[in-house]
Amino acid sequence: MARPDLLKLLRQRPILCDGGMGTQLMAAGMTAGEPSARWNLDHPDVVQSVHRRYRQAGCDLLTTNTFQATRTALAQHHLENQLELINQAAVANARKGGGDDAIVLADVGPFGGFLEPVGETTEEELRDIFTQQLQVQHRSGADAVIIETMSDPREVAVAVRAAKAVADWPVIATYAFARSADGGFRTMMGNTPADALHQAIQAGADVVGANCGTDLELQDYLELAGQLVAAGQGYPVILQPNAGAPKMVDGQSVHPASAGQMAEMIRPLLKTGVRIIGGCCGTSPSHLKAMGEVLASARQK
Repeated sequence: MARPDLLKLLRQRPILCDGGMGTQLMAAGMTAGEPSARWNLDHPDVVQSVHRRYRQAGCDLLTTNTFQATRTALAQHHLENQLELINQAAVANARKGGGDDAIVLADVGPFGGFLEPVGETTEEELRDIFTQQLQVQHRSGADAVIIETMSDPREVAVAVRAAKAVADWPVIATYAFARSADGGFRTMMGNTPADALHQAIQAGADVVGANCGTDLELQDYLELAGQLVAAGQGYPVILQPNAGAPKMVDGQSVHPASAGQMAEMIRPLLKTGVRIIGGCCGTSPSHLKAMGEVLASARQK
């Protein structure tokens, strides 16, 4: 069965991305500090089950469990020599869990350091770091790329260009934002949505937007969505909010938004012009199922 083309599908209708992976693995027994990427090898059945449940919930896009699977991120756990095995397994797990007709996104997260002059990594070195991971993901059968939870537009630009050099495939670029002192939204590096998205688009991103966020409530994400669409220069915009701002409950950090509350965001988000909607920290297949049902209903009108 031929898989749908992401950009062609986007021109036809808004689509649903999946939700959190880390919180789902923790619910399955992963401990704090344990490298989630290793679960692709040690517990493939669990990773596949998460993907399967998101697909059954109606998600068009499934994100590989490779958020921390560059060699620099893996080196923090002495796993850099397993980069190829881990990324291969992650793509295979997403495909097995989601089926042949799911669109598998090769997930690329921050490399874990800073570019010069703040840090010691050069753009050339960073391009090599991203290229190594992306080549494995492309060879393994990923359909598109999502470069996510970024704070530095320079890092995003390097990652986007690396992805486009590896293959002619769709590239999504998303940032994490927080409220700034002036009441607006900025990345950790101080970039506004307009500046951040402009640099991603200039680098060649096909879809731009935001995922995650620091202490943002659901209403904050709705406000951010409007700014992202305005800054997107006509490019498709993706938003993947957390399930509300985390709260401490019995000594545990939890994201309190219910599936129903997340679903209530769908119609307002569509009105802003957002084209891909998903979830991030704290979201689950039940959240995405409720969100997908509203999205499907909105498509019919």
